[in-house]
Amino acid sequence: MADTYDLVILGSGPGGYVAAIRASQLGLKVAIVERERLGGICLNWGCIPTKALLRTSEIYHYMQNAESYGLKADNVGFDLAKVVDRSRKVAGQLNAGVKGLMKKNKVTVVEGVGTVTAKGKLSVKQGDKTVELEAKNIIVATGARARDLSFAKADGKVIWTYRHAMVPTEMPTKLLVIGSGAIGVEFASFYNDMGADVTIVEMLPRILPVEDEEVSAFMDKALTKQGIKLLTGTGLEGLAPSGNGVTAKIKHKDGKVVEETFSHAIVAIGIVPNTENIGLEALGVETDRGHIKTDGYGRTNVDGIWAIGDVTGAPWLAHKASHEGIIAVEKIAGGSPHQMDKANIPGCTYSRPQVASVGMTEAKAKEAGYELKVGKFPFIGNGKAIALGEAEGFVKTVFDAKTGELLGAHMVGAEVTELIQGYVVARQLETTEAELMETVFAHPTLSEMMHESVLGAYGRSIHY
Repeated sequence: MADTYDLVILGSGPGGYVAAIRASQLGLKVAIVERERLGGICLNWGCIPTKALLRTSEIYHYMQNAESYGLKADNVGFDLAKVVDRSRKVAGQLNAGVKGLMKKNKVTVVEGVGTVTAKGKLSVKQGDKTVELEAKNIIVATGARARDLSFAKADGKVIWTYRHAMVPTEMPTKLLVIGSGAIGVEFASFYNDMGADVTIVEMLPRILPVEDEEVSAFMDKALTKQGIKLLTGTGLEGLAPSGNGVTAKIKHKDGKVVEETFSHAIVAIGIVPNTENIGLEALGVETDRGHIKTDGYGRTNVDGIWAIGDVTGAPWLAHKASHEGIIAVEKIAGGSPHQMDKANIPGCTYSRPQVASVGMTEAKAKEAGYELKVGKFPFIGNGKAIALGEAEGFVKTVFDAKTGELLGAHMVGAEVTELIQGYVVARQLETTEAELMETVFAHPTLSEMMHESVLGAYGRSIHY
């Protein structure tokens, strides 16, 4: 006989486990099905362990440049195994935390491979055993996996996906990073700071192509200055293990194909949604290039089947998945949540320097027909940035000249992934330039640049 619940969630990533907790808070009887580890890719193999690695490389960079702070650090080095071990322990600690949250919120955890067999029915295979679950509503939160090159599958030895790049057994000497989105740039930044010779290949005209063009241009110069070789508008026509490394056939802008050998390559060309073999086809759940089609509440075209997170399409971000999960659950419980507004989802890249943004780029705002007022303030004009020794970067704000609406904000520099939330809140509250100008910002802080950028859009900047 099947175990019966109000809600069953397939997948325990940042979308699934957050949805489970909120559902329990709303009085629903909830089960969550997970085939690997609670917390999903983000917690175990993505957002969290990569930040642990990047923190290590950041400290290593500071140690190597201790003299600029009046300090001495001789014979600086690292133990790669310990670097990786720290990252895995951080992930393990948070995995245990999610287990505790499930227990605290009385969420039943069912380990195994889940398949939706009919509306309201889900089968979980646990080795030779199968468990049957029933629920009026099922949320699909199965996430996504790294996309392989069609002509070169990752082997975990010299051709890596992000999972391999997080647990290296040897340090790359000469690394090729294929793709310059957030994942590619973060790994390029980490390995470059740890001493590898890094090249990024990007087929589009600029790196971080979803970001504002000025941010991309700044990052191009910053990464190049750090020693990373950037090949934009460049294709990859071949990639194959050779000897002790990997040989790439790189097609440059002029059409010339050049072969170059690297010790390792990281493939960071996007993701593939995990929507196959979970029963969606038989139910007639609509998809678009593998991604499940949903409305603003997470509902699919099949009654009782919901979807959240990476399986539903861009942006492929943990915080987007979590928020979608809360919206879906509140709707299931009979509430009246706001529909998801993807325009208010911040994007962050944790490289050195960091990148963060929300809303429209200047180019997108112009394309949409807005008359603009744009403000820009440099880190070099901020006392706290200079004191930190982090005087490179800028904050840019884009306003509707007619209404004062904050259309977008774009930042590059130290700690901007923390600063961006101020502009996210401002957009959520539909704040105009007037409220932002009248807000008092503490001194000395990096956040003062946010104020100055707003003032600058209206010709009122004080310190620049």
